[in-house]
Amino acid sequence: MCRSIKTLREPFTPQVTDTDIEAAALQYVRKISGFRAPAAHNAAAFDAAVAAVAEATRTLLDQLVVRGAGAADRPAAAQGRG
Repeated sequence: MCRSIKTLREPFTPQVTDTDIEAAALQYVRKISGFRAPAAHNAAAFDAAVAAVAEATRTLLDQLVVRGAGAADRPAAAQGRG
């Protein structure tokens, strides 16, 4: 995997923004597709893939439980609230 990919999971990043998630999704789709920017006839598929990867990333980060993290740092679902 590319060394320039930013780690978004705690404890490495305490606050993950939508911008971080969408940038990571875009980077992933670019890497997988082989295109930095899609041709006009592929733009819808490219954009849909970025949105799907971003949503999957949000779901993953929301569900991860980091051992040793304080209860206040864990997602609500991991604390039994959610």
